[in-house]
Amino acid sequence: MKQPEHSTPPVYVAGESGVAEERVRSQAARYGPPDVADVTAGLRINPQDFSYMVSPSRWASFKFALSGWLHMLRYQRNTRIQAAASVLVVLAGLWLGLTPLEWAILVLTITLEWMAEFINAAIEAAVNLASAEMHPMAKVSKDVAAAAVLLGAVSAAIIGVLILGPRLLARLAGG
Repeated sequence: MKQPEHSTPPVYVAGESGVAEERVRSQAARYGPPDVADVTAGLRINPQDFSYMVSPSRWASFKFALSGWLHMLRYQRNTRIQAAASVLVVLAGLWLGLTPLEWAILVLTITLEWMAEFINAAIEAAVNLASAEMHPMAKVSKDVAAAAVLLGAVSAAIIGVLILGPRLLARLAGG
């Protein structure tokens, strides 16, 4: 990670107590106290200064994203169900001869539901990492993230019925 020329990075020792506090002190010294009235303050903060790992290339970033997707398919049962549903919807759309607009709506709907599932899993992982014991706010965080997925799934089902339903009924009725 390339450090800005005007600063020297603090030294961290893994597992040593106070590492997080030292990092916060170092960042406060570098960036100064937050000025809530300065709407451009965030533009002066380099996110790479706060990350323990920065992707070395676009290809590496793509591989990290693919790794996350494969992790979801392997360890998250709901993601496998979602994958099967997505394949069935695409096959039904091909069989029913959807219009480009109908395809656009279905692809957007499927994508948003996948994204909700991924964000939910990321929130759950972060909460598990941050809270070793059961905390009421950890439960709230996980429940709200799961509710977002549920909302997306219900919306996707409704959109699927609205787009595929009439054509499917007509096709099955012999029309």
